[in-house]
Amino acid sequence: MTKADIVTEIAKKTGVEKVQIQAIVESFMDEIKDSLGRGENVYLRGFGSFIVKTRAEKVARNISKNTTITIPEHKIPAFKPAKTFTAKVK
Repeated sequence: MTKADIVTEIAKKTGVEKVQIQAIVESFMDEIKDSLGRGENVYLRGFGSFIVKTRAEKVARNISKNTTITIPEHKIPAFKPAKTFTAKVK
């Protein structure tokens, strides 16, 4: 299912125009991205949590140049589904 499919389904169920639903979905996703960018986690009860994880510094190899490089500590976004979400998928 794509974002366009989600917008279409919500428009059918609510009777609201697709343009308005599109703007709401875009705003929702932008707000999640902005929150994670500020280092704040987003908790949606019954759905899941968007969290920021920190990856530790590590040493890796560049096999084409046969050298070792150090990858610095960095943050990545992650999603952890709620138990009810996981149960419904199973």
